[in-house]
Amino acid sequence: MLKVANIHSYYGSSHILEGISLEVIEGETACLLGRNGAGKTTTMKSIMGIVHPARGKVEFQEKEITGKEPHEIARLGIGYVPEDRRIFPQFNVEENLRIGSRKRGGDGWNLNKVFQLFPHLSKIKGRLGSQLSGGEQQMLTIARTLMGNPQLLLLDEPSEGLAPLVVRMLGEFIDVLKEEGVTVLLSEQNVKFALKHSDRAYIVDKGTIKYQGTIDQLEKDEDIKKQYLAV
Repeated sequence: MLKVANIHSYYGSSHILEGISLEVIEGETACLLGRNGAGKTTTMKSIMGIVHPARGKVEFQEKEITGKEPHEIARLGIGYVPEDRRIFPQFNVEENLRIGSRKRGGDGWNLNKVFQLFPHLSKIKGRLGSQLSGGEQQMLTIARTLMGNPQLLLLDEPSEGLAPLVVRMLGEFIDVLKEEGVTVLLSEQNVKFALKHSDRAYIVDKGTIKYQGTIDQLEKDEDIKKQYLAV
């Protein structure tokens, strides 16, 4: 579904991504692991068109999307849940959800369906975004992205700053998304959480992919985990 081939991305003169390549297969959850500052978020932004790669190519469903703007990429079927959530604080929960709504063919995500996935949001649908806890904001930003009916969902550090109970609930939501046929690329520093809810893993360090393999392979490779993931 997604193919990233040798992309190089910069912030000004700083060379952040130095030849990142990865693939995400339809129906799977793949995770992108690495320490803070390794290049995970820049990879996500480069896929989504927030950062335009200087070199390399990004393909979605065998069509090149390199250089397209974020709104164009979203219309093609990629949803992005940013690390900083970006909800609208002056709007209530339901209004935030309706803003993200985009219909596609067939039975897709709508208010009723996202409220089934996140029943707590239904209970607080009249509450302003500025009044939500961190966990509620994370639920809302994922639900709002689903309202756009993406085929591929990019989740950037979704567990950051959340209480353990909320993180566990978030993992259950990700598993349900897979059952619903949503393909996911998950960027995480929480290795235990990511491995539990993914099929394959990539490790990024200093802007390059240092490892790729199945979750079982990575679980058994203590040297790789110690070298690139240990704090």
